Amino acid sequence: IEGYVDPHEHRLEGPFGDHTGFYTPAEPFPVFHVTAVTHRREPIYPTTVVGRPPMEDYWMGKATERLFLPLMRLFLGEIVDVNMPAEGVFHNLVIVSIRKRYPGHPRKVIHGLWGLGLMMLAKAIVVVDHDVNVHDLSEVAWRVLGNVDWRRDVVIVEGPVDHLDHSAFRHSYGGKIGVDATAKGPEDGHERGWPEEIVMSPEIKALVDRRWNEYGIR
Repeated sequence: IEGYVDPHEHRLEGPFGDHTGFYTPAEPFPVFHVTAVTHRREPIYPTTVVGRPPMEDYWMGKATERLFLPLMRLFLGEIVDVNMPAEGVFHNLVIVSIRKRYPGHPRKVIHGLWGLGLMMLAKAIVVVDHDVNVHDLSEVAWRVLGNVDWRRDVVIVEGPVDHLDHSAFRHSYGGKIGVDATAKGPEDGHERGWPEEIVMSPEIKALVDRRWNEYGIR
């Protein structure tokens, strides 16, 4: 498609269904004047269908997440893994696991991510310990609800948010939250003992598997 754009000419465009699962409002955009269309015989027109995630465009974002994980580690070497789930329309929720080394470390990672390019648009960042599977949302929810003191472990700030975030009180600017869902110790100011997780030993698991047929459970 060949043509030209006059930067001073705008027309109302939209509303369009977008990757957030909502319709975006109509807004003025530059006009593209088409002067020629060239195509082969029986052309293939590549496109994606957007809507409430997960849709086709979400998986493009997921691929980007995997590609950029090594680059995030260049700046924040403590990062183990990252998940931007479909429920967060990719940029609204970032779950990150880290190797925690000192008090305030999760907050350092939260602010570090907000300062890393377009990660500044992240609406919510949740930090968990290195042994948490960030892709298991049930496990992440269990850790958050068990590990977080909502007065102590939450950072609330204002800053840039996505252009399509309709909840923002101003266009492209609104509230953001960071959550420290890591285990806490005395060095974090936690005065009580931190409980151990209930974990079945490999020997018990092997014994149950070996004798499963003897238990009469169908």
